[in-house]
Amino acid sequence: MLFFQGPSSGLSVDRTEPADTEKFCIFSRFRLSSSTSSRAWLVDMRSTFRRLLVALRRDKPQSRFPPRFSARYSSEFRCRWQRSSRASARLFHTSASRLLETGASNDTTPVPEAIAPTTPQLPLSCPGCGAPTQTVLPGEAGFYTPTRSAVKKYLYPKEDAVTKEENVINSAVNNVSPELRKQLGLDSLTSERPTAPSSPTVPVCDRCHNLIHYRVGQPIHHPSLQSIEDTIAESPYKRNRIYHVLDAADFPMSLVPKLEHYLSLARLRTQNRRSKSHRYVGGRQAELSFIITRSDLLAPKKEMVDAMMPQLREILRNALGSMGRHVRLGNLRCVSSKRGWWTKDVKEDIWDHRGACWLVGKVNVGKSNLFEAIFPKGRNEDVNLGSIRQKIRYRDLLSSAVSKQNVESTAELKDGSSRLDDPFVDEESLLPPPQPLTQYPVMPIISDLPGTTASPIRVPFGSGKGELIDLPGLARNTLEQYVQPEHRLDIVMKSRITPKRFVLKPGSSLLLGGLIRITPTTPDLIFMAHPFVPLAPHLTSTEKAVQIQNGHSDLQVPNIAESSAKSKMASAGRFKLRSDVTKKYAGPLTRIDAAGLKTSVLPFIVYATDILIEGCGWVEVVAQVRKPKPAVDALSETTPIATAEPQFPEVEVFSPEGKSIAQRQSLCAWLTGGPKKSPTGARPRRSMRSVKRQRKPQT
Repeated sequence: MLFFQGPSSGLSVDRTEPADTEKFCIFSRFRLSSSTSSRAWLVDMRSTFRRLLVALRRDKPQSRFPPRFSARYSSEFRCRWQRSSRASARLFHTSASRLLETGASNDTTPVPEAIAPTTPQLPLSCPGCGAPTQTVLPGEAGFYTPTRSAVKKYLYPKEDAVTKEENVINSAVNNVSPELRKQLGLDSLTSERPTAPSSPTVPVCDRCHNLIHYRVGQPIHHPSLQSIEDTIAESPYKRNRIYHVLDAADFPMSLVPKLEHYLSLARLRTQNRRSKSHRYVGGRQAELSFIITRSDLLAPKKEMVDAMMPQLREILRNALGSMGRHVRLGNLRCVSSKRGWWTKDVKEDIWDHRGACWLVGKVNVGKSNLFEAIFPKGRNEDVNLGSIRQKIRYRDLLSSAVSKQNVESTAELKDGSSRLDDPFVDEESLLPPPQPLTQYPVMPIISDLPGTTASPIRVPFGSGKGELIDLPGLARNTLEQYVQPEHRLDIVMKSRITPKRFVLKPGSSLLLGGLIRITPTTPDLIFMAHPFVPLAPHLTSTEKAVQIQNGHSDLQVPNIAESSAKSKMASAGRFKLRSDVTKKYAGPLTRIDAAGLKTSVLPFIVYATDILIEGCGWVEVVAQVRKPKPAVDALSETTPIATAEPQFPEVEVFSPEGKSIAQRQSLCAWLTGGPKKSPTGARPRRSMRSVKRQRKPQT
């Protein structure tokens, strides 16, 4: 019989049924009395009321899934992390039951070597997209189906056939005498204990599962810069590094201007030699670096991309505006996760820096793909010293509580047990808890769907000395909303495209998937266009191109635009070809090993520009114009008059509502990877007719 008495409240409960630690009441201050021992301790008010509510709910059937809560995420992705009822019940059970068992007698009881493993539960968040785990809304992110094979294997792990076979062999070898094992040479096969089954892989939610296997899913609402700032402000590390991820396909349209101002970061280091390399803001060190992903779209070889770095740095400097004139851009890197270009250097930089490393950028710029390439895998220590110290401390406190019946030690013991059994989850925090520290954790999923990452994904490394955090992507003004649903995933360039050359004569235009139209406006001039986009190109007259784009033509031309978008076509502006690429396009005329002429001697100039389509790619437009002859003074035939500013060729671009179009300095990507040339100069194959005639027997 157990007797509970509350000294402060005067409440008592007399129960004659067996002592069940899951079915008794707890008050804010009580005394436990039995026939063999007595003990008193002070329990924290907050934990007492929580345990009281859990004890009252123990009669209801419990589930292995987290409690049901709404999964309607706002644009600020303010996810309220709620504590699992089963985890709270286990918190009470593991502390109270062991104390009652050890306190039943004054005899010395053996201290357990380690805490018994608990039943596996679903993770607090999906490791693929970061969404909080929920079992209410099947169509939303973070939903888990209990009957899915991966979920059942994780919740109910079974010993595989290989492990069973190894255990049988080990047990059989251990039963053999040592002398016989030595004679048979089986010492290397012996083991002290059977092999433990490997832990099952943490499953992803149903939405991530469908994205991986079926390429279907719904995007989430994109966060704002304010929510990104609030999330980074909750960083648990003093040293923080923010990697601004940019896309090479439409670089620099994926740049977020004045990002360091919106995120309250330290300003970029200027070119002044006295400029500080490290600054602290709000007691934290926060640095900003730039990474251009998917650089394999620019050129087929790494050396070619390295040769473009001065141009890319100049393009970024112009995109930063007035503040970019005197800023150092040595922190700009151009990487390729697909080909492994410069990812090792970024990985070593993250490992050496430690602290928190954040990936910030717009949607579909390749953050999740970059995350997997630069995360330092396989570098965590197998032995978790912190966990070992905590278990030793728990064992010492438990033994002292049994022997001395110390009130303060018992309260500290219960606090330590709660930390071991139930990880702390801050319900008010925007930053979710990190994933468990493992050698090879589950990486975020990679998908063409914009808005795949629903919440920050924290993956620790280096025994918890650092974290790599993937943040949800910011909104991007792409053409997705104007494209038919079945073609929305096809407008993203996944690999480098070898384009065809289209010659635009006066009165002709180039259509790209029925969405984009490029029309020359300079009269009597021939243009050349090289589209690096996954949209189907079509060259036709300007009159027919207008009809096809507006949906008034019956021609069988590929058009992936929605019917509502065909009436919204408008001019995105006129773009001048300002980049002088004469030296690159002149070929053998300017090569040193050929004619070796200077561009100033040539009678023509080649201008070019890159027309950018946000989230899709770019179109390289080239035109050759003749140099104007300098005017000569009438009084002096030898003194030329200064010529006026050159007249740059010009094209006009039309798109839905005139959006998602920009311009950059030409990178001459056509020259780095044009169409494959047939081998020239090879010796022709000898005809076999004469040989066969010689082989014929002469009569």
